[in-house]
Amino acid sequence: MGHTFSEVALMVMFGICLWTLIETNTAHYLLHGIHHKHPTDGLRLVFPPAAAAILCFPFWNLIRLITTPTTTHGVFGGGLLGYVMYDCTHYYLHHGQPSSDPGRHLKKYHLNHHFRIQNKGFGITSTLWDHVFGTLPSTKTMEKKSS
Repeated sequence: MGHTFSEVALMVMFGICLWTLIETNTAHYLLHGIHHKHPTDGLRLVFPPAAAAILCFPFWNLIRLITTPTTTHGVFGGGLLGYVMYDCTHYYLHHGQPSSDPGRHLKKYHLNHHFRIQNKGFGITSTLWDHVFGTLPSTKTMEKKSS
Protein backbone atom coordinates (compact mmCIF):
# COMPACT_ATOMS: atom_id res chain seq x y z
CA MET A 1 0.00 0.00 0.00
CA GLY A 2 2.97 2.28 -0.49
CA HIS A 3 4.33 2.26 3.07
CA THR A 4 7.99 1.95 3.94
CA PHE A 5 9.27 -0.95 6.02
CA SER A 6 9.65 1.41 8.99
CA GLU A 7 6.03 2.56 8.69
CA VAL A 8 4.79 -1.04 8.52
CA ALA A 9 6.94 -1.95 11.54
CA LEU A 10 5.43 0.99 13.43
CA MET A 11 1.90 -0.20 12.53
CA VAL A 12 2.71 -3.71 13.73
CA MET A 13 4.15 -2.36 17.00
CA PHE A 14 0.98 -0.30 17.49
CA GLY A 15 -1.08 -3.46 16.94
CA ILE A 16 0.99 -5.39 19.48
CA CYS A 17 0.59 -2.54 21.98
CA LEU A 18 -3.16 -2.56 21.32
CA TRP A 19 -3.27 -6.29 22.06
CA THR A 20 -1.43 -5.81 25.37
CA LEU A 21 -4.17 -3.34 26.30
CA ILE A 22 -6.89 -5.81 25.29
CA GLU A 23 -5.33 -8.57 27.38
CA THR A 24 -6.08 -6.53 30.52
CA ASN A 25 -9.67 -5.76 29.50
CA THR A 26 -12.71 -7.01 31.44
CA ALA A 27 -14.20 -8.52 28.28
CA HIS A 28 -11.02 -10.53 27.89
CA TYR A 29 -11.39 -11.72 31.46
CA LEU A 30 -14.91 -12.91 30.72
CA LEU A 31 -13.57 -14.95 27.80
CA HIS A 32 -10.56 -16.12 29.80
CA GLY A 33 -12.26 -16.52 33.19
CA ILE A 34 -12.64 -20.29 32.95
CA HIS A 35 -8.85 -20.50 32.96
CA HIS A 36 -8.85 -18.75 36.34
CA LYS A 37 -11.19 -21.38 37.70
CA HIS A 38 -8.87 -24.14 36.40
CA PRO A 39 -5.39 -22.56 36.02
CA THR A 40 -3.47 -25.84 35.83
CA ASP A 41 -5.68 -27.47 33.18
CA GLY A 42 -3.50 -27.58 30.06
CA LEU A 43 -6.59 -27.68 27.84
CA ARG A 44 -7.77 -24.29 29.11
CA LEU A 45 -4.59 -22.26 28.71
CA VAL A 46 -5.02 -21.09 25.12
CA PHE A 47 -8.12 -19.82 23.40
CA PRO A 48 -9.68 -22.36 20.98
CA PRO A 49 -8.63 -21.51 17.41
CA ALA A 50 -12.19 -21.61 16.02
CA ALA A 51 -13.40 -19.14 18.64
CA ALA A 52 -10.35 -16.93 18.02
CA ALA A 53 -11.12 -16.92 14.29
CA ILE A 54 -14.70 -15.81 14.99
CA LEU A 55 -13.45 -13.02 17.27
CA CYS A 56 -11.13 -11.78 14.53
CA PHE A 57 -14.14 -10.26 12.74
CA PRO A 58 -15.08 -7.72 15.47
CA PHE A 59 -11.37 -7.06 16.14
CA TRP A 60 -10.86 -6.36 12.40
CA ASN A 61 -13.82 -3.94 12.44
CA LEU A 62 -12.49 -2.17 15.53
CA ILE A 63 -9.08 -1.74 13.89
CA ARG A 64 -10.74 -0.54 10.67
CA LEU A 65 -12.70 2.02 12.69
CA ILE A 66 -9.64 3.55 14.39
CA THR A 67 -7.12 3.38 11.52
CA THR A 68 -6.83 4.51 7.92
CA PRO A 69 -7.48 2.08 5.03
CA THR A 70 -3.76 1.79 4.31
CA THR A 71 -2.75 1.12 7.93
CA THR A 72 -5.53 -1.32 8.91
CA HIS A 73 -3.71 -4.42 7.67
CA GLY A 74 -0.47 -3.62 9.50
CA VAL A 75 -2.18 -2.78 12.79
CA PHE A 76 -4.45 -5.84 12.55
CA GLY A 77 -1.42 -8.03 11.80
CA GLY A 78 0.38 -6.56 14.82
CA GLY A 79 -2.66 -7.30 16.99
CA LEU A 80 -2.68 -10.91 15.80
CA LEU A 81 1.05 -11.18 16.43
CA GLY A 82 0.51 -9.77 19.93
CA TYR A 83 -2.21 -12.38 20.52
CA VAL A 84 0.02 -15.24 19.41
CA MET A 85 2.87 -13.93 21.59
CA TYR A 86 0.42 -13.70 24.50
CA ASP A 87 -0.90 -17.26 24.01
CA CYS A 88 2.59 -18.77 23.69
CA THR A 89 3.92 -16.80 26.68
CA HIS A 90 0.89 -17.65 28.81
CA TYR A 91 1.16 -21.37 28.05
CA TYR A 92 4.90 -21.33 28.76
CA LEU A 93 4.44 -19.51 32.08
CA HIS A 94 2.15 -22.30 33.25
CA HIS A 95 4.01 -25.31 31.86
CA GLY A 96 7.56 -24.19 31.07
CA GLN A 97 10.59 -23.83 33.30
CA PRO A 98 12.21 -20.47 32.45
CA SER A 99 15.97 -20.56 32.89
CA SER A 100 16.58 -16.80 32.77
CA ASP A 101 15.96 -14.34 35.59
CA PRO A 102 13.45 -12.26 33.55
CA GLY A 103 11.56 -15.45 32.63
CA ARG A 104 11.44 -16.69 36.22
CA HIS A 105 10.30 -13.24 37.37
CA LEU A 106 7.50 -13.18 34.77
CA LYS A 107 6.37 -16.68 35.79
CA LYS A 108 6.32 -15.67 39.47
CA TYR A 109 4.45 -12.46 38.55
CA HIS A 110 1.80 -14.40 36.65
CA LEU A 111 1.39 -17.19 39.19
CA ASN A 112 1.02 -14.58 41.95
CA HIS A 113 -1.85 -13.15 39.87
CA HIS A 114 -3.51 -16.57 39.80
CA PHE A 115 -2.94 -17.79 43.31
CA ARG A 116 -2.24 -14.79 45.57
CA ILE A 117 -3.16 -11.33 44.24
CA GLN A 118 -5.95 -11.88 41.70
CA ASN A 119 -6.97 -8.21 41.51
CA LYS A 120 -3.49 -7.10 40.37
CA GLY A 121 -0.86 -8.14 37.84
CA PHE A 122 -3.06 -8.75 34.78
CA GLY A 123 -0.36 -8.33 32.13
CA ILE A 124 1.09 -11.48 30.59
CA THR A 125 3.44 -10.24 27.89
CA SER A 126 4.03 -6.86 29.52
CA THR A 127 3.48 -5.05 32.81
CA LEU A 128 3.00 -1.75 30.92
CA TRP A 129 -0.78 -1.53 31.43
CA ASP A 130 -0.52 -2.64 35.06
CA HIS A 131 1.65 0.46 35.55
CA VAL A 132 -0.83 2.66 33.64
CA PHE A 133 -3.98 1.36 35.41
CA GLY A 134 -2.43 1.07 38.88
CA THR A 135 -2.79 -2.73 39.02
CA LEU A 136 0.91 -3.44 39.45
CA PRO A 137 1.38 -5.43 42.67
CA SER A 138 3.86 -3.82 45.04
CA THR A 139 7.15 -5.65 45.46
CA LYS A 140 6.50 -5.76 49.18
CA THR A 141 3.10 -7.44 48.64
CA MET A 142 4.56 -9.94 46.16
CA GLU A 143 7.36 -10.89 48.56
CA LYS A 144 5.08 -11.06 51.63
CA LYS A 145 2.50 -13.18 49.83
CA SER A 146 5.18 -15.46 48.33
CA SER A 147 6.61 -16.33 51.74
